[in-house]
Amino acid sequence: MIEYESLAQANRPLMEELEAAASRVIRSGWYILGNEVSSFEAEFATFAESKHCISVANGLDALILSIEALDLPKGSEVMVASNTYIATILAILRAGHKAVLVEPERETFNMDPERLPAALTPDTRAICVTHLFGKACRMTEITAFASEHGLQVIEDCAQSHGARYDGRLTGTFGIGGCFSFYPTKNLGALGDAGAIVTDDDEFADRLRHMRNYGSKKKYENVYIGVNSRLDEMQAAFLRVKLRHLDQVTDHKRALANLYFAHLPEWLTQPLRRSSEYDVFHIFGIRHPARDELRQWLLDHGVKTEIHYPIAPHRQKAMQGILSGNYPIADELHATELSLPISAGHSSDEIERVCSLFAALPDNLKLTA
Repeated sequence: MIEYESLAQANRPLMEELEAAASRVIRSGWYILGNEVSSFEAEFATFAESKHCISVANGLDALILSIEALDLPKGSEVMVASNTYIATILAILRAGHKAVLVEPERETFNMDPERLPAALTPDTRAICVTHLFGKACRMTEITAFASEHGLQVIEDCAQSHGARYDGRLTGTFGIGGCFSFYPTKNLGALGDAGAIVTDDDEFADRLRHMRNYGSKKKYENVYIGVNSRLDEMQAAFLRVKLRHLDQVTDHKRALANLYFAHLPEWLTQPLRRSSEYDVFHIFGIRHPARDELRQWLLDHGVKTEIHYPIAPHRQKAMQGILSGNYPIADELHATELSLPISAGHSSDEIERVCSLFAALPDNLKLTA
């Protein structure tokens, strides 16, 4: 059986380094906001080509705190893709604002810049883009629109560590780039972890207060903050894994190239553009009989995933909150299927997956 993802397999080559990092933290006697955190923040800021990195407990907190730090009027409208992962929308709501859904491009799953004007109202104050599957949004167009209308831009980079658009890293286009280091990410911790990168000194200063009870100096509280701190252990693990991130990215891009070379042409595959450097957190194909295809692959020894089975506006929790019809989101959520593509997969495994598509029965040879 080819697993969709095996974290044990992906982390096995790093076990000696990870165990040494864990031992170093335990022996240090300092477990919150110590040297490992400050060192990781400096190292990730360098990687992210940003002036500041503020680490937090998880990716959702990175989004919530970033949107709160914009200090927008309560109830402001924030544009977000209609097919994004629910965390992006939850962050807008938790920050006290209204999520306005904008349909994506079918070919990329990312927010369609051409649909922004129709969603603009006098209450619009920001755009929160999500770089889905490791592919950058069309940021030149999005930031130009934001600048024209005086809107702030927050980037959800939970799936795009190292992805680029026109040579520029995701996370560097808006005022803040929000990262998740959930274990399955290209840069994944061994638990929950997150961070925000920014070049804005005031924004960074506010975030450093807000993640720590609104305080930078012990017992002195400047803002109404929260407790959202990356712990020393996860920071130490991330420092190890950051050193290997380029290798992981190269490996996943090589596996993606195998898919592009060997999957049948009739299958709807990820769109590649010369202006974009994709890091393939997810390799998402589309198929009109997605569930039947998924079962057939499982019957033949390949596990897959769906990102994501339910569109945000269809979620029970969003009833009465997200209104309107979003046919493109519905279509994408009904047809997307994620094929195995992880640091733990071998070229032989990906070629085996491709060979199964060549053996599909005729009734499954369908184009989305």
